[in-house]
Amino acid sequence: MSIEKATFGAGCFWGVEAVFRQTPGVKNATVGYAGGKTENPTYEDVCSNETDHAEVVEVAFDPSEVSYETLLDVFWRNHDPTTRNRQGPDVGSQYRSVVFYHSPEQKAAAEAKLAELEKSGRFRRPIVTLIEPAPTFYRAEDYHQQYLAKHGRTHCAI
Repeated sequence: MSIEKATFGAGCFWGVEAVFRQTPGVKNATVGYAGGKTENPTYEDVCSNETDHAEVVEVAFDPSEVSYETLLDVFWRNHDPTTRNRQGPDVGSQYRSVVFYHSPEQKAAAEAKLAELEKSGRFRRPIVTLIEPAPTFYRAEDYHQQYLAKHGRTHCAI
């Protein structure tokens, strides 16, 4: 079994993590921070909107069970990629829509899927999702891991 990583930012990481954990072929989903300038940030640091980090989910998946393209579909289906630095009531650059790719193949797949979505007319406004190389991933504090499951919820209330 070969495990690969995918990293997505789509707003509050609690709900994003829960969705990916329910996806067949996903072996683990870990919430954390990526894309900023502060090393080892805390949740409070990221919420200050001064670190440039996004709340993200690092997905460990078996490509023989689920394709990266399927994970991209899950990503784009479960948030609004047309709102810059915002998802629902959550506002700030930490809630930006971003795909952090781990290989040239992931970059190409993300760009192709983005172009397909733009042509589809599914969204009335332009898609603002960023596609960037995967930076250092900083695991969020333990109390954030599987937060919704720990609290008997399956999704974030928006």
